[in-house]
Amino acid sequence: MNSVLFVTDPLNGLQADVDATIGLMSATQDLGLDVWCCEPADLIVANGKLHARAQRIRLRPRHPAGGDHRWIVDSHWYDELAVAVVEVATFDLVQLRIDPPVDERYLHTTYLLDLAGTPVINRPDGIRAVHEKLIALRFPELCPPTYISADVTGLREFLETVGTAVVKPVDGFAGLDVWLVGNDHAATSLLESATHGGRRQVIAQQYLPAVEHGNKRLFLLDAEIVGAVLRRPCADDFRIGPPVAPADIDDADRAIVAALRPHLLQHGIAIAGLDVIGGRLIEVNVTCPGGMHKTDALLGTQLSHTIVNRLATSSRHLEGVLA
Repeated sequence: MNSVLFVTDPLNGLQADVDATIGLMSATQDLGLDVWCCEPADLIVANGKLHARAQRIRLRPRHPAGGDHRWIVDSHWYDELAVAVVEVATFDLVQLRIDPPVDERYLHTTYLLDLAGTPVINRPDGIRAVHEKLIALRFPELCPPTYISADVTGLREFLETVGTAVVKPVDGFAGLDVWLVGNDHAATSLLESATHGGRRQVIAQQYLPAVEHGNKRLFLLDAEIVGAVLRRPCADDFRIGPPVAPADIDDADRAIVAALRPHLLQHGIAIAGLDVIGGRLIEVNVTCPGGMHKTDALLGTQLSHTIVNRLATSSRHLEGVLA
């Protein structure tokens, strides 16, 4: 393998000290592979073949900040070496690394990458098939009590059953527009706001007090656990913050992964991040799984390198994603 194309959001908008995509780029470069980047708008189809107006970059040196989840990097963290229109099939691998939501832009990108002619991680049709928040509901025995609706009355009745719930939009991401709603006099008003007056479906899940001990992120590669880290709520916010400590992998984690494994492999989901609280599955991150670069900085692990090395060397994996 000689070159990898990263389809990303604008490079100048990435957080070079924490972004998982940059960690994967750095690990790719460390393996001696050329790193090329483009944005979705740079994809072109001509004569039935997919091309990209891409730039080849070289990342500048970085090192862990020490005792933190960040890396010390130059403010301008890369150098541009070349710009060219390149047929995507000439790359040995494409990494799809644009942030959710899976909106019109994201979906159009996946349809174009169906024409890549080379392995794409994660597989575009797999991302369309595996909804990050809804796939977990195929395994209700593994999840907290959950209710999905746009109907405020039904959601209020669910609250009466579970007491307190975390409420979030079905297409939400990055902790945006997430509500902690109790069964009290404010609930109806909050649910009306969360559902946009009954016009937007939301996911309501029973609040798990075990989150105080940590939300566990399980890092999966080819549906196998390659690492785990704990994240906890911030002091002034119920939502989850950055990684803070290593996490033990227990039997509940293994059972969750075993249940998901056939679905992830079937749909070519090579890289995934599972969110687990108190042994309960919360979410399956597949669109642009993150946290690896932060964890490597904090714990001294090599998750980014492990992932890139496996993708670069495993012919079994490449055959799977092309299937």
